[in-house]
Amino acid sequence: MLDDIDRRLLAVLVEDARLSLKELAARVGLSSPSVSERLRRLEERGVVRAYTVDIAPQALGYQLQAIVRIRPMPGKLHVVQQLIEETEAFCECDKVTGDDCFIARLFVRSIEELDRILDRIADKAETSTAIVKSQPIRRRPPPLA
Repeated sequence: MLDDIDRRLLAVLVEDARLSLKELAARVGLSSPSVSERLRRLEERGVVRAYTVDIAPQALGYQLQAIVRIRPMPGKLHVVQQLIEETEAFCECDKVTGDDCFIARLFVRSIEELDRILDRIADKAETSTAIVKSQPIRRRPPPLA
């Protein structure tokens, strides 16, 4: 699916997605038009989904990060999912197999804010919350090899 040049191009973009086409081309040994075409194909195939920015939550006042395991009550799965989707504090949520249906990550400014958010779903789901102390591995792409 990906050749060595595509992999090199992706590796460079993972390090710095703001590089110009000219710089990307120089780093992978191609012309700018060739890199532009390869990027277009990678985007069309859904390999490259976004060029994004990594914002420090603390800079926006979010001092706490929590991971919440959520088990909806019988018949409440869709209601709980909608509440999660509508709550801006949830920055990620995975629907998973096992005892819990959702594992979600959220940023809050205080424990009181966390309580208010969890109280909104307390009558619809059981939750188990862990406060994140540190993040030894930040979100990263899967291996490109």
